[in-house]
Order: sequence, then C-alpha cells, then structure tokens
Amino acid sequence: MAFDQSQKALVTFICLLFALDYAAAAESRLLPPGDPFADPKHDPYNPLKYIASNTLTAISFSLILSVAISQTYCTFRWGARWMLSLVIGSYLLAFGLSTRFGLHLHPQSRGLYIIEYLFVVLAPCAYIAADYVLLGKLARHLDADEYLLIAAQRITIAFVSSDITTFLIQAAGGALSASANSSHTNFVGSRIFLAGLIIQLISFVIFTSLYIVFIYRVYTRKPHTWRRDQAKAWYNDWRTLGAVLFISCVGILIRSLFRVIELSEGYQGRLATSEAFFYGLDTLPLFFAIVLYTPFWPGRFIREPSPPVASIESEIVEEAKH
Repeated sequence: MAFDQSQKALVTFICLLFALDYAAAAESRLLPPGDPFADPKHDPYNPLKYIASNTLTAISFSLILSVAISQTYCTFRWGARWMLSLVIGSYLLAFGLSTRFGLHLHPQSRGLYIIEYLFVVLAPCAYIAADYVLLGKLARHLDADEYLLIAAQRITIAFVSSDITTFLIQAAGGALSASANSSHTNFVGSRIFLAGLIIQLISFVIFTSLYIVFIYRVYTRKPHTWRRDQAKAWYNDWRTLGAVLFISCVGILIRSLFRVIELSEGYQGRLATSEAFFYGLDTLPLFFAIVLYTPFWPGRFIREPSPPVASIESEIVEEAKH
C-alpha cells in the first residue's frame, strides 16, 4: 500500500514539473543581450554559473539510463516488482540529467534549470523508498523479524510514508522557489526545500542505523541464518544482497549530506555552482547506490511464493462458471 502511494506521488509530481516548466518557459525566452558564454561565472542570468559539459552529461545520462533499462529487464526476468520505484527513479534521474544538454546550449534558460534541478534532486527519493521496502522483505525472507528494532511491516510503512512526506515538502519548496517573484519568496521556498532535505537525511540515518543493528543481531544471535547460503556461490549468497543494500545506503547518505550542505549555502553557493561537486558528490554516489542492484537483483535472492496449484485450478473453475 505504501509503495503504491509513493508511485502515485511520483506521477503527480511529474505532472507538476511539466506545468512548472511551461510557466517558466515564457520567462526564459526573454534572454538578455550579450554572449552568455563569455563569463558564465559572473553572469546574473546563468543559474548554474558554469556551462554544463556535454561530455559529462552524456556519460552520466548513459550510465543512469543503462541502469534503468537493465533493471527493467531484471524486473521482468526475476520479479521483485516491489523494487519498481528504483527503476522509476532511474528513468526520472536520467531525464533530469538529459536536460543539461539543453542548458549547455541555453545556459540562461530558467525553465530548463528548474526542471533539471527538481528532477535531479527529487528522483533519488524513489531510491530511498526502494531501500526501505527491501529491508522489510529481507527480514521476512530470513525469518528474522525479531531482530529488527521495529517490525518489518511497520518499517516499510513508517519509512516509506516519511519518504513521501519529505518528497512533498521538497516539491513544495522547489515549486515555491521556482515560481518566486521576489527574493523573500525565493528564500522561503529554499528554506522549505532545505527542511525537507534535512528531515529526509535524519530519517535515512535512522534507517541505516536500524539496518546495521539488524545485520549485527543476525550475525551474533542467529548464526545458522547468517550461514544459510554459505554452500552457494558468493553471488547467490543473501549476504551479498545485504552488502549491496549497505553500499546503497552509504551512497545515498553521501549524496543527501551533500545536498543539505549545498542548499544551506543557497542556490548560488560554492557547492551549487560547481560541476565537479555535482558529479563527484551527487551523481557518482547515486550511481554506486543503484548499479550493484543490477547484477545482484533482489528478485534473484527473495522469491515471491507461487500460489498453490489447487488454488489456481479453483480460480479457473470459478472463471469458467461465470
């Protein structure tokens, strides 16, 4: 149920972003005279304060899109549709990165900047939701719910609900900043956006701590479960999936901390206006947070139980009667 709500929130916000882009496009057409490429660092109309590199954009876009496509295949091949938010997030992030091609050609376009910033900043909320769901699934798969500080089902509901809430807070702050007609409104919007990022970071730190405690408890109190897959190849061992989830958490934490510090400096701060920081502390950690799920797709480790043959036959009989 919580996962369905997160998907609906993503779809709703996509519609909001396109409406926002349409409204901002009219303003972005009225570009000031002069060469926007001459001195982008001091160009008051260039929100990035640099010219986006097409080479870096092409590399990052290709990598994220390839992850999205490969994980789409994994979903059909091995199941685990409850990880679909991960796939959706990758497509949204790839789209956000693709708009940087437009910013390279039109660095003063406010409309393109709004879409790029909101998609790139908000798409990873889907990655966070996927990690939240995965921990609950993993605990039930290992029959080790009792080693979670919070019940598996409650963890999924509580943290996914938190993710949706922080997503909406960030969306509201971003929309307010984007449509701001005064510096005061822009400031208020950025503070709302920052509050959403901070709450999201705190929530994810708590989640990561719960996960570390869970793994430690399984290792120390349930050794037979810890070693249940040791006869299998390492890439089929559930502990490999556990390591991938931990790496994903670290990548998301690095990116979340970066975004909090960046926005605390303002949209024109040093971190926000550096392409090196953008790729090194945002895109790259997110890439590592999701790419390992491709070779170690959760559906390969956690199989959904198939319905009994008798129940399938009864359903066919019932349908035949009608």
